[in-house]
Amino acid sequence: MGGRDGHAVSRRQALRLAGTGLGLAVLGAGAWGCTPEEETGASGGGTTPGGKGGDTDKGGDTFTTPPPGTAPKPLWQQKTANDDLAGIHALAVIGNTVVVSGDPLVGRDAASGKEKWSRPGVTIPGAKLITGGGTLYLASAEYDGDVVGLDPATGKETWRSRLGKEYEQPRPIAADDRHVYVLAGILEEDSSSPTNVIAAIDTTSGKIAWREQRDKGTEEFGITAAVVGGRLAYTDYRKNVTVRDAATGRQLWTKKIGRSNYYRFAVHEDLVIVPDGERLRAFALAAGTERWSLANEKFTWFNDPQVLDGVLYASDSAYGMWAVNPATGKRIWHNKDLVGSAAEAWQFAKVGGTLYGATEHDKNGGVHAFDAATGKLRWTCNDNTGDSEKWYVVAAGKRLAAMHAKRLYALPAV
Repeated sequence: MGGRDGHAVSRRQALRLAGTGLGLAVLGAGAWGCTPEEETGASGGGTTPGGKGGDTDKGGDTFTTPPPGTAPKPLWQQKTANDDLAGIHALAVIGNTVVVSGDPLVGRDAASGKEKWSRPGVTIPGAKLITGGGTLYLASAEYDGDVVGLDPATGKETWRSRLGKEYEQPRPIAADDRHVYVLAGILEEDSSSPTNVIAAIDTTSGKIAWREQRDKGTEEFGITAAVVGGRLAYTDYRKNVTVRDAATGRQLWTKKIGRSNYYRFAVHEDLVIVPDGERLRAFALAAGTERWSLANEKFTWFNDPQVLDGVLYASDSAYGMWAVNPATGKRIWHNKDLVGSAAEAWQFAKVGGTLYGATEHDKNGGVHAFDAATGKLRWTCNDNTGDSEKWYVVAAGKRLAAMHAKRLYALPAV
């Protein structure tokens, strides 16, 4: 069996890794996979077989911890319209509702998997699921310059921007209680849009609160954004990190980094933390001064980081996993359980003492479960479909919403 880089994994390597549970995955997917028993269907939960001890979900279900190296079975699975175009924002859990980007846009009950609502034709292909103030914001499918806001619990439209035809398809990139932040082209008389703006729409009036023109030639895509501490931070494909005042749009600072950011950067208190090749770099949100830098091994670059429960987690190009103090940049642990055998995690969720990581590709991957205190791999869940698309994972109480290709699963967070 080959690894993600195409190199064969020897039986000796497999046996060496067996103590972590990863060897089970290398020796045979059927031995460890969490393959669902049915192609479709939903259930109200249940007890995961095997192991001792357990955890109780808010709905009353008790989930039993599986033995080391054994992945739990899904509680339910459903088909989705996932088009795999929305990146990190393709799967969201809002309250007790799981939403997947696609057409139709569907909201499902996190506990049972049952459909709560369905909205065909409500947004554009590849729409990012952006939430703020309890509202789900989406670019209108009518290409009329509007942004629509939905109630995630019901799918009903509760808000609309009505910006007019000056703006070419505004696309939400972030939101908070006051504003939804969009990227939009400005239409000229000849219907071209050589310039684009970043703008804030007032969530009360639906009108533009501020707009700032971006440099000519700057792409209208590739933006990753977050709102924190009254500031809007974003990165782009041109290797820039930019921070603006969220209330006025005034640019506070911008810096060049050595590598484009694709999926996510991390924020922690007054810091924005970005992967920059072989380093993780933390900048002060207010002034852009560099607070700390953490170096990786030579020719090994960090992937996009995420802060959960006050700890920064990141994988790297050598399949290593890192836990870092986000305030100081000091390493907590660096684990190499996945080296030479499995895809690295690109999206993380944390429930209790377990860190879950979804892999960017399926080869020997899926959803990894790590001991959050040590980084040791506990189990890997894979559906054994062979689909090469990326996996996703989002915490949903004591459950996990996991997605692969056009399949949505609920896993017990054990």
